[in-house]
Amino acid sequence: MSSAALRFCANISWLFTELPDFPQRMRAAAEAGFRAVEAAWLYDVHPLELRAAKDLHGLEVVLINTPPGDVTAGELGLAALPGREKDFERGLSEAVRYAAALDCKRIHIMAGRIPAGVDGGAASQEMEAAFVRNLVFAAELLSQHGMIGLIEPINTRLTDARYFLSSPHQAAAILSKVAKENIKLQMDVFHWQIMDGNLTHNMKQYLPLLGHVQVAQVPGRNEPDSAGEINYDYVFSTLETLGYRGYVGCEYKPRGSTREGLAWLKRYFGRTDGSGKQKAGC
Repeated sequence: MSSAALRFCANISWLFTELPDFPQRMRAAAEAGFRAVEAAWLYDVHPLELRAAKDLHGLEVVLINTPPGDVTAGELGLAALPGREKDFERGLSEAVRYAAALDCKRIHIMAGRIPAGVDGGAASQEMEAAFVRNLVFAAELLSQHGMIGLIEPINTRLTDARYFLSSPHQAAAILSKVAKENIKLQMDVFHWQIMDGNLTHNMKQYLPLLGHVQVAQVPGRNEPDSAGEINYDYVFSTLETLGYRGYVGCEYKPRGSTREGLAWLKRYFGRTDGSGKQKAGC
């Protein structure tokens, strides 16, 4: 299997937060050398304003999330919440509207949290059934726009104790029930390491399902080269060897300024391949 340099995108919900709005962060990302960006929720900015910034700075928008729902009520996604199907469909339609305006081909479909006061074990079967139904609905809608949906396990040990989708194995089982080519798995290495470890095996096993990757160090969720559990030189090399061709999202909390914290990425692109050629830019 051939090896090629990975492609990185800046998550502007996490990076360049020294700047107050997304269009300014797009400019900063381009000035730092990124050719692509991703973001969680862009919905407080008009899509035409985002499109203008994207075009002005020559960026690709790689990924956005579905709306979280009612954040004041503690919601973080709706796709696995029984009885909220109409709200989910409205949120997905809004995400598609923004993605279409931005030529974005990937939407992270957020599963959501187990409702407060509800036993997770008792609710698991009903929530999974709702999630599968909503993902099948999403697959049809997204296919009309040439888009893919992504589901992301979020760890329940450090980040979100009540998030429904928490492991790659659970996600893979759900994807097998959905059985749609345009619904794929999003691997956030930070979450996978916390919940399961065994990264080499899991990357190899689930590579055919992967539609996107994100990175941050464990446990601090800082730059990949910060002190922590994960050897990202090895992770990146493994993804290259496996032939991963998607983007790698930089979704981490910079320890200082975003620009100063990009030294790890400069080192990555300063490496040379076996022919002595320097890797391409991000």
